[in-house]
Amino acid sequence: MAMLISSKIEFFGLVFAFLSISAFFSVAAAEDTNRLFNPCGDTTVQRLDGFTFGIAFSSSGSFVFNNTGLSPCDRRLSLTSAGAKLAVFRPKVDEITILTINTSSYSPDFPAVTAGGFMVAFAGRKYAARSPAAFVGNAVHTITSFTLVLEFEKGRLQNMLWKKDGCSKCSGNSTKSPLVCLNGLGCAAKTENCKRIGSNFDCSLSIQVAFSGTDKHYNALNSWYEISKLSQYSLYSLYSDLKSSVSNQISQFF
Repeated sequence: MAMLISSKIEFFGLVFAFLSISAFFSVAAAEDTNRLFNPCGDTTVQRLDGFTFGIAFSSSGSFVFNNTGLSPCDRRLSLTSAGAKLAVFRPKVDEITILTINTSSYSPDFPAVTAGGFMVAFAGRKYAARSPAAFVGNAVHTITSFTLVLEFEKGRLQNMLWKKDGCSKCSGNSTKSPLVCLNGLGCAAKTENCKRIGSNFDCSLSIQVAFSGTDKHYNALNSWYEISKLSQYSLYSLYSDLKSSVSNQISQFF
């Protein structure tokens, strides 16, 4: 089921504007025992529970206070005044999931770029966890595919890590390719070629999410192991092909 979200949310006095996002959820209420939907709350989970976390977009310095990286839930960060944007997701624990943020509708500017060009994934309050700040894009290049691993211990989130997808799928030697290898970080599109400003290339952000560690019943979470064995970008390519196929079929009726 595709879900579009455009709203606002308040965390500990900080108000963030939601990005318009498109995410895929498998709804199985009987299997979901986690009733916490606030990314700035603490919980423990079991396999197939929903788990809510956020991704904040801003400048890299906006996530630092007194030389210490803090969670976007922390009141000491001035993310609101920095123009930060927020996306919230709820994947199922230990399912490989692709989350997407539709940026093609944002014209003429890509929010991640205008909000500072970096993103941080986060969840929790007392047991706060956050990822390192990852570069997304600027006026020159935009990275469109990422992999995020959520590490749990006895069902409690411990770490959130960006895994480099590498540049094996970039056709850097082809002048016709829309992607180039950006400093070994991943395949990036030239921002000027993004569809939102008149080109045909879709620069929407896609994030593969996987899990590792153990749930609250000590069951192993294996989806990161599974995704690490797959070819890089395999799921993103599958998603892109499926999206193109569906779009083409729909266009035939209009």
